[in-house]
Amino acid sequence: MSFNRKEQRTRRHMRLRQRVKGTAERPRMAICVSNKHMYVQFIDDGAMHTLASTSTLKEAKHCNLETAKLIGEQAASVAKEKGISIVVVDRGGLKFHGRVKQIVDAAVAGGLRISDRDAVVAEEAK
Repeated sequence: MSFNRKEQRTRRHMRLRQRVKGTAERPRMAICVSNKHMYVQFIDDGAMHTLASTSTLKEAKHCNLETAKLIGEQAASVAKEKGISIVVVDRGGLKFHGRVKQIVDAAVAGGLRISDRDAVVAEEAK
């Protein structure tokens, strides 16, 4: 059975979603990157509720690495406003490189943590 690229990405995302769950304390940071826009949502899967979101819909910018960095910074600031400090990343079936990696790196630089291990390493450094 052969699948086209869209079906393959959907199947990868469904496999990923079996392991990645968002809670109120540690929401899922869902990243969606298309050819025209980039979106980031913070989702509580237990309550099935979107806690915060940001995207490039309002700006008329190119969908490149610089814009991905801006979206990551915006996502971190929006999350901080909502009291979110630690998240689990949902890359949406995409590879973790390029724009997806840039969004996550910028969000981490903006103050979000993506694992408890980061907190342990920070405390050991003190």
